[in-house]
Amino acid sequence: RRFCGEHGHEEEQNDRKRIPCPLDPKHTVYEDQLQKHLKKCNSREKPKPVYFVQDINAGLKDVAEIPEKQVPLSSLSIEELQNLISKLKKASHGVEVHLKEQILSHQALQEALNDPKNGESAFKHLKQQASILGNMEKLHLLGPGRCFVEFGAGRGKLSHWVDIALENVESVQFLLVERATTRFKVDGKHKRRDSVFERLQVDIQHLCLNKVPILEKKKLPVVGIGKHLCGAATDLALRCLVESYTPCCDGEDEEPAPKRCRAAQTEVAPHKAAGNEGTTEDHHKPVAGIVIALCCHHKCDWTHYVGRDFFKSVGLGPVEFHYFQRMSSWATCGMQETTSKASPSEDTKDQTNDPEEHEQTLSRTESGSDTLQGILSVEARKEIGCLCKRLIDHGRIEYLQKQGYTAALQYYTEPAVSLENVLLTAVPNPSLIPEPT
Repeated sequence: RRFCGEHGHEEEQNDRKRIPCPLDPKHTVYEDQLQKHLKKCNSREKPKPVYFVQDINAGLKDVAEIPEKQVPLSSLSIEELQNLISKLKKASHGVEVHLKEQILSHQALQEALNDPKNGESAFKHLKQQASILGNMEKLHLLGPGRCFVEFGAGRGKLSHWVDIALENVESVQFLLVERATTRFKVDGKHKRRDSVFERLQVDIQHLCLNKVPILEKKKLPVVGIGKHLCGAATDLALRCLVESYTPCCDGEDEEPAPKRCRAAQTEVAPHKAAGNEGTTEDHHKPVAGIVIALCCHHKCDWTHYVGRDFFKSVGLGPVEFHYFQRMSSWATCGMQETTSKASPSEDTKDQTNDPEEHEQTLSRTESGSDTLQGILSVEARKEIGCLCKRLIDHGRIEYLQKQGYTAALQYYTEPAVSLENVLLTAVPNPSLIPEPT
C-alpha cells in the first residue's frame, strides 16, 4: 500500500470507496464501514452531563427584543456617530469612570515572581494572578469549606494559585469550567489530597451549578473566579451564580459548617477582628463572593447582558448597546496603535500574541477606525472606548446590587501589564447573611 486510509481512494487497485463522514466532513470513512464508524466517531453527539440545562443562563427569552443585524460603525454618518457619543455621555452621568487602583499581591506567588527563569509574558500573568489573590484575601474569600468555581479556566492557572494559597486549609473544592478541550492543564499536577479538582467541559450558558454532584451533595458556598473572562461569558457566569445557583440553595443548608484546621483559625481570626461581620456565617450563603477580571467588552451580547434594565432606565436599548460594545474596542485599539508605532518591542508582541491575553481582534473596518481618521483623535477615541466599557460594567454592578451584593470595580494591575486591567468583585450584603444561631 502506498497511501494511508484518508487517501486510500487514490490507490488504483483499491475497490473500496471512501466517503466524507456525515457527522464531520473533515474526515472520510470506508462506505462499507460507515455504520460501525458512526458509533465511535469523535464527532458524534455525546450524552449531556447531569449539570447541563439548555440555555439556563442565556438570559433574554423574548426574540422580538433582539435587534436585527446592525450596520457597521464605518457605515454611520458623522451626525449618527455624534448622536451616539452624545447619548453615551448623557447616560454616563453618575457612572464611576475613574476607578480606584487596588493593585495587591499575595505571598503564595512571591517565589514565582522572584524567579528569574520566568520570562516577561509569564511575569505579567503572575502579577495579575497575585493581585487577584490579594483582592480575594482582602475580601476574606480565601477560607476553608468552600468551592472555587473558575469560569473560562483554560489551563487552570488561577485555581492552581488559589490552591497554593490554601495549603493549610481543609475542605477545599475546585470546579474548572471550560467548554473547549485544553492542553497542558496544571490542575492534574496537584499533590494535595485535601483539595479536589474537577473539570466541567460545558458552555457556561448551559451550566446549572446546583446539579453538579459535589455541590448537590455538600451544599458548599461558592466563590466564582475568572481571569480575562471574555465579553458575554462574564454575564453568563454572573447569571449562573446569582440566579441559577442561589435560588436552588436558599434554605437547603442542612449540614453543619466544616471544621477549620488550626492554621485556618489563626488566619481567619484577624479578619473578624477587623470588623468583617459577613464572614462569621458566610457558609450559609450559597455564593460567598465573585472576583472576575473583565475582558473583551466588544464580544458582549444584548441577549446575555445582565444590565439590560440599567440600559433601559437611561433611555438606551439594544441598538445603542450594539454600537457601544463595538466602540469599547477603541479603549485598547487606539493605545495599541500608539505603542506599536513607538516601540515594536517584545512587550507589544506579548500583548497581542499571548493566547491567555484576550486582546482586541476587531478589524479596522469593524471598529470604524478608518472612518474616524480626521474626525476623532486617538485620545478621544480611547476616552470614548473607556466610557463604553464603564457603562457596560456599571450595568453589571447595578444587577449585582439588586441581587443583594456589594459590588465594585477597581484597577487590579497596571496598563503596561495588561490593557484589560479592571477587576469586578462582589460579596453578599452583610444584612442578607443569617446571624449565628
